[in-house]
Amino acid sequence: MTEDDPAGEISDIEARIEALAEIAERCRKYILASKIAIGGGATLLLVTILGFFGFGQTAALASIALVLGGIVSLGSNVSTLRQTDEAISEAEARRSALIGSIDLRVVADAPLKLV
Repeated sequence: MTEDDPAGEISDIEARIEALAEIAERCRKYILASKIAIGGGATLLLVTILGFFGFGQTAALASIALVLGGIVSLGSNVSTLRQTDEAISEAEARRSALIGSIDLRVVADAPLKLV
């Protein structure tokens, strides 16, 4: 890839933006799953503490593990999503700059050729 070939570089940047968008979407799914895990774990812990359905210590430990695992996963994926969004913004800015540097001409300005 050279600076003399902005079209190729633009194509590479667009491919990178698509890959980053897939990563961002995957992070969003994990964030949702993490929030569900936190909510489910908290609910299970509350049910266990209040003594509904006769759940024992195992359920309490599992609910605590679910909440903690959800919190860790949430934090990690939120951080990754922020970094990915920043990378997408930078790539889009670079792509816009490259498009702006190309000497484009309007089709209406092209000379008419009669055949």
